[in-house]
Amino acid sequence: MEPAARERLPFVLLGVGAGKRVRLMQAARAALGLAPARLVEWRDWLARPALLEAALARPCVLKIESPGDDPGLHYALLQDGCQALGLAAPRLPEHGELSLSEAWFTGLSRAMQGISALLARLPHVRVLNAPDELLLMTDKLRCQRHLEAHAVPVPCQFGLVKGYAHLRALLDEHGLDRVFVKARYGSSASGVVAYRRNRRGDEQATSSADLVQGPDGTRLYNVKRLRRYGRQADIIQLIDLLAGQQAYAEAWLPKPRHGNGHYDVRVLAIGGQPAHRVARVGASMMTNLHLDNRRADVDTLLGPADQAALALAARRAAAAFPASHVIGLDIVARRGGAHVLEANAFGDLLPGLLHQGLDSYAGQLQTFPDHDT
Repeated sequence: MEPAARERLPFVLLGVGAGKRVRLMQAARAALGLAPARLVEWRDWLARPALLEAALARPCVLKIESPGDDPGLHYALLQDGCQALGLAAPRLPEHGELSLSEAWFTGLSRAMQGISALLARLPHVRVLNAPDELLLMTDKLRCQRHLEAHAVPVPCQFGLVKGYAHLRALLDEHGLDRVFVKARYGSSASGVVAYRRNRRGDEQATSSADLVQGPDGTRLYNVKRLRRYGRQADIIQLIDLLAGQQAYAEAWLPKPRHGNGHYDVRVLAIGGQPAHRVARVGASMMTNLHLDNRRADVDTLLGPADQAALALAARRAAAAFPASHVIGLDIVARRGGAHVLEANAFGDLLPGLLHQGLDSYAGQLQTFPDHDT
């Protein structure tokens, strides 16, 4: 007689039910013939912490999804972070507004620390993505330093930027005329600035951050259509505002060309191995797909040497996060080498992208060891 098939453990999602991520995960489970995941809404859990503990009372698998699809949830984390930092209660940010990012990250940190403490008491729960590593990847500056310490090639890091004058001093110190300034806790290219200058004194800053003048001063908003700033006064204001929320500078790494654009590669590492891959081609220096950039087939763009470098960089980066079953990696591969631009804790939202016939959610479900022992 053949041994009986082992039963899969129940699957619990901490997520936002109205968001794409939860819908795609539930669809993947249905396509694989698996029972729907039990959903614990982020917002409900923050209000009633016992909800998650009740959902995890028996052996199961937990996946923590991004809280980013819910503006009300963003505000709840922001409020908690402000309280923890001793800041005044924040006003409700407008749609797309970049504000108080450190306070938001503090709120997220407190939430993840709460989950870590809970999981320490529940050894029967298997975690698809560990809370401490989610936090590490969300702190983009700390993440790059972590990767560098694990021998993963990354662009040269110049640390936190105190403001426009400090940025210029960093460029002078390193003999550079172009650099990327990135929001430390940003995602999806929010708060990213590509800064360039020349010997004539001309400057240009291209950014997803829009400067908007209001009755109470200038605010920053994340936009899909990139803004180009050429007036020094605007550039100073842009850099100073981002620096006030913690921004860091890193070397401008040239991306390979394709037609009239440039590209990098999003690699989804699943179980430590490169799986789904897609080239992101953009007419500007920012290639994020939500900025109306286009997808391209990696196999048609990269030769054997670059493919090998891409895979090696993905494996090394994944090994730096051993408790994360799925990681989105943004990688530049050219001239036989590869550099990791970012590691994304929630980088698996890649609708329609297949690897070995499976989308990104089915792929992670098929490979995670979620059977009863």
